Amino acid sequence: MQIETQRKGAVTVIEPRGAIIQDDADQFGKQLEETVRTSLGRLLVDVTNVPFVDSRGLEVLADAAAALEETGQTLRIAGANETLRTVLELTELHDRFDHYQDVNSAVRSFL
Repeated sequence: MQIETQRKGAVTVIEPRGAIIQDDADQFGKQLEETVRTSLGRLLVDVTNVPFVDSRGLEVLADAAAALEETGQTLRIAGANETLRTVLELTELHDRFDHYQDVNSAVRSFL
């Protein structure tokens, strides 16, 4: 899995490319932890290029959401495919995230 990080104004966008599973999920989790500490709550995960997330990947996303919730923020996710949306609903994690269709609308939500 590749992970790209970019800034769009004051928003940090993390874009994993590939399935978020096992060891890749741990790598992604470390990057998310660091970004949560430095993003001042303006963090967006672009999952447009994520075909699948296993239980470890879900745990990583939930942990990042919990860390942001401690500061009154919500983890924003953009571009979730039908599979990921279904998994989040089945695991009852969908309420932990703000969902957006694309990166631009998610970035605008911070204004």
